[in-house]
Amino acid sequence: MGRSLAVLALFLAFNFAFAQDPPPANPPPQDAQANNGAFTLKVNSDLVLTNVVVRDKKTGEVVKGLKQEDFTILENGKPQKISTFDYESVDQATPLNEATVSGMAVAAKTAADLSVVAKTEQLRNHRLIVFFFDLTSMQPEDIDRSVEAAKNYVNKQMQAADLVAVVSLNTNLSLDQDFTANKPALLHALSAYNGSEGQGFAPGAVSTTNTVEDSTAYTPDESEYNDINTDRELFAISAISKSLAYIGEKKSLLYFSGGISRDGIENQASLRNAINAAVRSNLSIYSVDVRGLQAISPLGDATTGSLRGTGAFNGSALQNNLDANFNSQEVMSTLSTDTGGKAFFDSNDFAPAFQRVQQDTSAYYSIGFRSADPRRDGRYRKLQVKLNRTDVKLEYRQGYYAPADFKHSTNEDRERQLEEELASQLPSTDVAVYLQALYFRVDDTHFFVPVSIVVPGSQIPFTKGGDRDKATLDIIGEVKDAAGHDIGDARQTVKLAIDQSQQVSRKNIQYSTGFTLPIGKYHLKFVVRENETGHMGSFETDINVPDLRKVPLKLSSVVLASQRIPNTDKKAVSPLVRDGVELVPNLPHVFRQDQHLYLLYEVYDPSKAGTANSDAKPTKAAPGTPVHVLTSIEFLNGNTKVYETPLVEAKDINTPSRNAVAFQFDVPLAQLKAGLYTAQINVIDDAGGSFTFPRTALLIRDSQPAAVPAPPASPTGSK
Repeated sequence: MGRSLAVLALFLAFNFAFAQDPPPANPPPQDAQANNGAFTLKVNSDLVLTNVVVRDKKTGEVVKGLKQEDFTILENGKPQKISTFDYESVDQATPLNEATVSGMAVAAKTAADLSVVAKTEQLRNHRLIVFFFDLTSMQPEDIDRSVEAAKNYVNKQMQAADLVAVVSLNTNLSLDQDFTANKPALLHALSAYNGSEGQGFAPGAVSTTNTVEDSTAYTPDESEYNDINTDRELFAISAISKSLAYIGEKKSLLYFSGGISRDGIENQASLRNAINAAVRSNLSIYSVDVRGLQAISPLGDATTGSLRGTGAFNGSALQNNLDANFNSQEVMSTLSTDTGGKAFFDSNDFAPAFQRVQQDTSAYYSIGFRSADPRRDGRYRKLQVKLNRTDVKLEYRQGYYAPADFKHSTNEDRERQLEEELASQLPSTDVAVYLQALYFRVDDTHFFVPVSIVVPGSQIPFTKGGDRDKATLDIIGEVKDAAGHDIGDARQTVKLAIDQSQQVSRKNIQYSTGFTLPIGKYHLKFVVRENETGHMGSFETDINVPDLRKVPLKLSSVVLASQRIPNTDKKAVSPLVRDGVELVPNLPHVFRQDQHLYLLYEVYDPSKAGTANSDAKPTKAAPGTPVHVLTSIEFLNGNTKVYETPLVEAKDINTPSRNAVAFQFDVPLAQLKAGLYTAQINVIDDAGGSFTFPRTALLIRDSQPAAVPAPPASPTGSK
């Protein structure tokens, strides 16, 4: 296939699920500044720290008394000059009995918290432990169990050298207690988590899980919500890591979670970002599955309705439940393994996790050097530590990522940076990027795949330019087939000029493009960079272009949108453009009551009328041949149908170029209450005797206070 693509448009869409405040503008850097006629040269020099635990090969005991000249450290095989050397051991710690604020908190809560403010040097020889409670993933009994284990540690296991901080993730990431050795303060912070006052957010259902009552033969696919929730949890870990980066001592994060799942590679970028942030901050993650030892049944638990079919008897239902449990632990295991920690699963006793943290941070050598490689290229640099004796084994991190400088890069450097990020296995997540790929058939073996990319406007810094605020985005992407061959690419620089950038911070920037692909499996990756600070974000996913020749009823993707814009381009090849109007897909499926829900989908090769009751095999309908296709949209709240659009009948082909019947719906949402719904698309090919009922989840929010109510209208369906 050629690398043909069509760049469709750039849009402003309304507020995203996790809008953030816009980052503050950075002051322009100065390489030199005048001072009474003299110039002061500023030089960036980053100290690279790595902690080394030296153990005797036979006994496993920590080897003490080593000196700086005993160690050799290499970066990418080149020896480095050791700048700092220190041995830290909790046996040498000076007790700090009062509340100790390290700087993680924005401000102390009470005057009593200011009794002792520890300086960085006072943290030497101490264990720095963070208790992180992911309340969004924990059920009430999980919260009570984890809090009780943490209190037992504080009362019975906590030593004088231990400094503990308490962080929680609920609706927001909250620092509930900064580093302290004060046991009453820690117990007070832990007591605030009460399982009887709230519960975790249950993961959304997908087609292979048995997590909701099976009152129908179909399960709504809520993968999009699961992906965003997982990103949120991983971003929280990254934020904690970055807040601790200035502390040179080794830190430990006890991560209490009820499981965290990712959907294929959808959350790969945020996972790698969290791991990299922890490695850079010298933070080891110890994951604890607070669900403990679980009995997994093919029929599910008491919250699950009875199954249909033979899944409960042939082992498929049990396998699905086992896979779901394993997937929820796999991410936690990866976080621990790649940061030098350990994961604790399938145990109702959480005490070993606390013991392991104390054991791993009892004694270590801290070695620092300033890299002889001045390039700020963001590349991975491998570390190797050697000792002038052979009877020991060394434990240390294997490498780090060099810092990257955007302000001083040339156009060639910036272009190379985009190419390297596109090829990198460690994606950037400084800018949140969300992507959706759909498919519409062009002919029997080729499909047009529209790709929509959303960037929250709050993450784009604007600069003043005349009477308008301006910003530019660089977007680059590629599509690879199953063999890794590049078969399609995209490259675009988007210039934004907005009258009031404050309004953009509450909306999204949406970019659309498209590829024409044959049937098969592909890997899609896009990189977005805003050109004020050089921050980048990437999103990659696997897409499957289906072979509709093997299914009875051939249905395209179902497009959900809340915006329509004029498009008079007569050469437009996108199925999203019809009658001079283009649909803007709504990626998160989040709508407001004062909006309209627009739906679009196509049925290909509908059967000829009159063949349903004959012995003849249904054949493709030529243009003008009578067909009979019926469709409607149902809205379900739980298992209750709250609304259904009027039935629409199609008796002819209205898209001859694709031998398809295209359906469009316009549903005013003012008549539906705010809440989570399941939209079921009913499609019946009456002539061919085939049918399908795909489902998708959507969230309807209250109207904006200043919004003008939508004019009353009845839902319409057209073909």
